[in-house]
Amino acid sequence: MSNSEIYINAFIEAFEVDKNSVCELKYESIPEWDSVGHMVLMAALEEGFNIMIDMEDIIDFSGFDKGKELLKKYEVTFE
Repeated sequence: MSNSEIYINAFIEAFEVDKNSVCELKYESIPEWDSVGHMVLMAALEEGFNIMIDMEDIIDFSGFDKGKELLKKYEVTFE
């Protein structure tokens, strides 16, 4: 599975959303992405990429695109 697929699947699993709507997601843009949903997403990303995300980055993780940018710090690349 590619990193892009792992990343998208984390959003799908955390928020039970359609694959086509994932790219537009931002924190609190849907009811499921509240503080609890945010931590579910972080856990899914940590597990999927076998990383530990720093608290500062967890707080800064404000949307789909921002998340991709932050994950570069953890040597997660996207094609």
